[in-house]
Amino acid sequence: MWQEQNNQLTRTFEFRDFSEAFAFMTRVALIAEKMDHHPTWTNTYNKVWCRLSTHDAGDTVTEKDRKLADAIDQLLGEG
Repeated sequence: MWQEQNNQLTRTFEFRDFSEAFAFMTRVALIAEKMDHHPTWTNTYNKVWCRLSTHDAGDTVTEKDRKLADAIDQLLGEG
């Protein structure tokens, strides 16, 4: 579930292993590139920490962030 904290949408994703986490990041990267809106994220083994905010809007949450969050949820079958 996405949470709004410190002017960001944040979420931690956990997968079975590194390969699944990396595959998820690759799929999100393709979506983000098409949307021209990119996450700030880190990955360690099977976890991905994702933060969304719009830099052009002073690092606040905008409709762009909500649309990318929705697209990520749909990718995982949650939307």
